[in-house]
Amino acid sequence: MGPYVVRRLLQMVPVFAGATLLIFLMVNVMGDPVAGLCGERSCDPATAARLKQEFGLDQPVWQQYLTYMGNVFTGDFGTAFNGQKVTELMATSFPVTARLTIVAILFEIAIGVTLGAAMGLRRGRPVDTGVLLVTLVVISVPTFVTGLLLQLLLGVEWGWIKPSVSWEAGFDELIVPGLVLASVSLAYVTRLTRTSIAENARADYVRTAVAKGLPRHRVIVRHLLRNSLIPVVTFIGADVGFLMGGAIVTERIFNIHGVGYQLYQGILRQSTQTVVGFVTVLVLVFLVANLLVDLLYAVLDPRIRYA
Repeated sequence: MGPYVVRRLLQMVPVFAGATLLIFLMVNVMGDPVAGLCGERSCDPATAARLKQEFGLDQPVWQQYLTYMGNVFTGDFGTAFNGQKVTELMATSFPVTARLTIVAILFEIAIGVTLGAAMGLRRGRPVDTGVLLVTLVVISVPTFVTGLLLQLLLGVEWGWIKPSVSWEAGFDELIVPGLVLASVSLAYVTRLTRTSIAENARADYVRTAVAKGLPRHRVIVRHLLRNSLIPVVTFIGADVGFLMGGAIVTERIFNIHGVGYQLYQGILRQSTQTVVGFVTVLVLVFLVANLLVDLLYAVLDPRIRYA
């Protein structure tokens, strides 16, 4: 497995470079960041020239990218237009979003996998049809509708939770936002687990295990569930990056100052250093998550070997 990991790490280098280059180019053509610094009034030429020179915006785009990547490898993600280091923004926002993502993933595993496995073993029954309808409704409802509805009912009407999350954003405050963030993915995990369980229940290795007289719980846990979780693990692994980068709506609803909040502020203020810096780290999260998922395949399925 060692050589495989080394090859995957080497493959990450061009993927990381290409992804960051694409993001850097997209962010730099979305508008004039200097105009955003001056507010509603346009900057005078002297002030605009000074700001461009201060933030390195007077250089060609390719030179800005090379300078930026050189600084990234030294741990310097630049300075936001408000004068604060991007690394300082990351230090306060990434732990919050990481906790929110952990809560969401736990909901996906605890509810999605459990419910999907139970329905896969009872395929075609009325309760199975009911769960499929519920998951379809959850997938159809936008996240902002679910978030605002739960915030109104649980926070404003019934007073069970605080409508807004505090700056500390502890795990207890992130339960409802985590459920909102995971709602759509949870429904997909439920349906995916159900389908995988139902298909593998008719596989030869399951019939062989039953014919050998193995206990039902051992057949389900050691054979059926273990092999059926491979597509589910693939989805959840990719979902880690999507949850961290796509938490903008949830964090805005519950006033969570995480990655989504900082990305929203960066886009609103056209702060290229903030947006590119945060997206660069999210690209790394995606790459590492995908590598861990591939390594988990060998744990779930002993037939998979990496040379």
